[in-house]
Amino acid sequence: MKVLHIISSGGMYGAEAVILNLSRALNESHHSSVIGVFASFSNPNFQLHETALRENVESTLIPCNGQIDKTVIASIRNLAAKTGADVVHAHGYKADVYVYLALRRGSIPFISTCHSWFNHGLATMLYSVMDRLVLRKFAAVIAVSYEIQQKLLQSGVSKDKIHFVRNGIDLRPFDDPIASLNRDKRKLTVGWIARLSSEKGPDIFLRAVVQVLAVCPDTQFVMVGDGPERDTLVRLVDELDIRDNVSLIGRRDDMPSIYASLDVMASSSRQEGLPMAILEGMASKLPLVATKVGYVPNVIQDNSNGILVPPEDVKLLAKAMIKLLQDEALRRRLGAAARRRVESEFSADRMATDYMRIYSEVIGIDISLAAKNADTLKRVER
Repeated sequence: MKVLHIISSGGMYGAEAVILNLSRALNESHHSSVIGVFASFSNPNFQLHETALRENVESTLIPCNGQIDKTVIASIRNLAAKTGADVVHAHGYKADVYVYLALRRGSIPFISTCHSWFNHGLATMLYSVMDRLVLRKFAAVIAVSYEIQQKLLQSGVSKDKIHFVRNGIDLRPFDDPIASLNRDKRKLTVGWIARLSSEKGPDIFLRAVVQVLAVCPDTQFVMVGDGPERDTLVRLVDELDIRDNVSLIGRRDDMPSIYASLDVMASSSRQEGLPMAILEGMASKLPLVATKVGYVPNVIQDNSNGILVPPEDVKLLAKAMIKLLQDEALRRRLGAAARRRVESEFSADRMATDYMRIYSEVIGIDISLAAKNADTLKRVER
């Protein structure tokens, strides 16, 4: 079975990590994965495409100029035919709309994963409205949190079409990485990893940093990621007078090594599905403090494998970070429990199994039987 993933990517974030983890798992099985990445050459971001090629995952750039580009429809249709895709898997509202327009009259089934659902800006709001309409026509729609699942139901997507799949990660890169950040090891470092956008709450994190520094003045803070709020956050760092302790280091390709450089990880999201960064931090044995949003409370059990705080609460976020910074034994205990939780429930293999079950349903084949037939064919060829 061959799966074609389509995405409009703004960098290496949660949806991109899901695609790569799923592609690795598929390619290591009897199946294969291909990626199509929208490419706006006026505002290029080819990070997912380049990462996929480095990992020997087939990837193609799909030229897409502006919010509406009719050539993308033909490009997706041609790519699906050229690759021999058995199913096309869209990720995100823009991909959803174009995939629907490209394949609605064809025979190739198409599905979508809703990683998040936010409305920021007129263009995004219009795409979101269209997304809600076209998703009703998809063969299957996957939600990564119960919150998104409910939004899909409210948008008119049939209950029979909606599937819940928890995100999963490949644990191997996080087993024994070497720390890459150049820092004073005598000082503890707190990491915040996400897209620099309002729903991720970076401003909440920075305001909590001020309160942490009042108690733990030697603490260092690292924000990893990029996005539309970057300039605003740079100004906020200066306004709060915390530049000596806070670094905004942008996107990084060495995330396992970044996690290995941290002592504590914080997530301050206002809205979420299931952040891949949280799973990666847990896989890295990091003690986490995170807001109770989306599927996060189903992953982190408060004071068992992390600390949960209400969203938008600067004071409690700061208090939780201080608690972790002041208690090394607690950091070790929560970090070890976090790793065990990811190993048992959130592996890429488990995620791939869930997705392959859905692919099997929409294609109408027995994947387990197909795998046995592939084994038989290989033995005959040898």
